[in-house]
Amino acid sequence: MPTLTTPNTGIEIFYEEHGDPQAPAMLLVMGLGAQMTLWPDELVAALASEGFRVIRYDNRDIGLSQKMEGQRAPSPAVQVLRKKIGFPAKVPYTLKDMADDGIGVLDALGIDRAHVVGASMGGMIVQLMAIHHAERLMSMTSIMSTTGSGRLPQAEPNAIGALTAPLKGTDEETLVAHGLNIIRNIGTPDSAEFPFDEAYQRERVLANMRRSVYPAGLPRQLAAILDDGDRTKRLGAVRTPTLVLHGEADPLVKLPGGEATAAAIPGARLVTIPGWGHDLPLKLVPRLASEIGSHARGG
Repeated sequence: MPTLTTPNTGIEIFYEEHGDPQAPAMLLVMGLGAQMTLWPDELVAALASEGFRVIRYDNRDIGLSQKMEGQRAPSPAVQVLRKKIGFPAKVPYTLKDMADDGIGVLDALGIDRAHVVGASMGGMIVQLMAIHHAERLMSMTSIMSTTGSGRLPQAEPNAIGALTAPLKGTDEETLVAHGLNIIRNIGTPDSAEFPFDEAYQRERVLANMRRSVYPAGLPRQLAAILDDGDRTKRLGAVRTPTLVLHGEADPLVKLPGGEATAAAIPGARLVTIPGWGHDLPLKLVPRLASEIGSHARGG
């Protein structure tokens, strides 16, 4: 199995590589409670065809990477309250720790510099890579993510509710129903432009569930997000060439989150797509691969 131990954080990470090993490296970082397999194989292949050595990995506490067993996260309500009064709750690990994990993947693979691409929480993680490890980055792409500012519109209740809902059972059909409910509530809305393919989505959910089911990691990752807070001022110092991609129909991280990210980073370019929600639809693979590839090549 392709695993490595990050030399800087000591975390065991499961990863995959695609494309020419001599090509410029592109590191893909996934979001909250999401395995690396939520990067569609088709998008990974398209980015490899764009001329990159594409590396995707499971964040700590998800998929086949190391689990932080026994570590308890504070409840979101308690965490938010304590942060407001100036006594932040202790968290099992920080979002910066997760950014350091990604840099550790590069270290373990002997890669000096890479293009980094993050989706949702992964976008926050690559933002922190640009803040703390600028010398290791050639470019950054932040997808359907945000600055963390509390002034921005919050997620639709059904979207955050579906994502954080507890599992009602561990049998296969219950797990698949849970996964499909998340997709229906946070993903791209069913439309003539983006028709919902029930069979395809069920197949993907089933494959992911058979790969790994680990709901205990989500509260710890969420605690890391809440702990990091507002990155707006920190992003003002970023000089890494940045592309921000965001869907105009995203119910989880709404469009103003992407707009605020682009506004906070000097020189960042914002691309928004009508009808796109909080997922990576197959129909958008050619467009996303082209945008990301062109940006990474300096286009």
